[in-house]
Amino acid sequence: MPGVVCLGEALIDFIPLESGVGLMDVDAFKKAPGGAPANVAAGISKLGKVGAFVGKVGDDPFGRFLERTFTENGVDTSRMLFDPEYRTGLAFVSLTAQGVPEFMFYRNPSADIMLKPEEIDEAFIRSARCFHYGSITLISEPSKSATLAAIQCASDAGLMISYDPNLRKPLWPSLDYAKEQMLAAMVYPHVVKVSEEELEFLTDTSDLSDGSARLIKAYPNIKLVAVTRGAEGSYFGTKTGAGFIPAFSVDVVDTTGAGDGFMAGMLSCLLDCTFGPKEIGKIGRLEFAKMFRFANAVAALTTTKRGAISALPTLADVKTLL
Repeated sequence: MPGVVCLGEALIDFIPLESGVGLMDVDAFKKAPGGAPANVAAGISKLGKVGAFVGKVGDDPFGRFLERTFTENGVDTSRMLFDPEYRTGLAFVSLTAQGVPEFMFYRNPSADIMLKPEEIDEAFIRSARCFHYGSITLISEPSKSATLAAIQCASDAGLMISYDPNLRKPLWPSLDYAKEQMLAAMVYPHVVKVSEEELEFLTDTSDLSDGSARLIKAYPNIKLVAVTRGAEGSYFGTKTGAGFIPAFSVDVVDTTGAGDGFMAGMLSCLLDCTFGPKEIGKIGRLEFAKMFRFANAVAALTTTKRGAISALPTLADVKTLL
């Protein structure tokens, strides 16, 4: 039985072997598994819970590489589908001198977009305790309808639902459409994770307290807003309290997947202290602070290596840092 079912895209990130240069000047890349929901599934599994990935990749060497990598990292891939017609999505990445990634995507369309509603195993979703999704599969059909069908199934089953809007501007036909669709998907989750940039994009304010409060007020299901702040740590906002949690100081190599690592760490803690979405509102401020410190540690360790899944820490790694 999976603890968290993560639905969405899985793709290949081609990570540069040098930082501080644009894509035009990168000489060599390293193949790395990626895709935010897939990263979260792997992160949860490496932390000792059972993460499952639901999504579609190409029936090609890259798709099979992703399956093998996920399995090696403890991810349940039993509902991972392989499309014989459409290929696995690719992303070429350049890194700033500070290790911040910039992406160029190749998916016209890629297999993840072709996930269909009838391919969703609703019984499998209902067997989990938490359902996690992002916005990338909400951009186009048929994956949009498939994602919404899976969310509805999770909601009807009373699962804890988490959402990472994961803004990737080049993938959307327009920023207005991106904002509209990302906000439309806010109706369902109990837990929302955003970066500072994404919070401002969605709420039209850079004030973390105000932005979080606007989301909680506008969408009654939301019980927790988590804001990742890079080197500044993280922020949590609830109906009853809020707080800033400082980051850990590490030597940053590549920040790719750090937010996904944070998400995995936070969900792992939520599984430990709740039995359902209603109990999130009963968690106290000190417990949230402890939870976010753990998630910050996962995120920090993820930045110390190149790539995402290969850099995600184990529970023993996190305990050592803590």
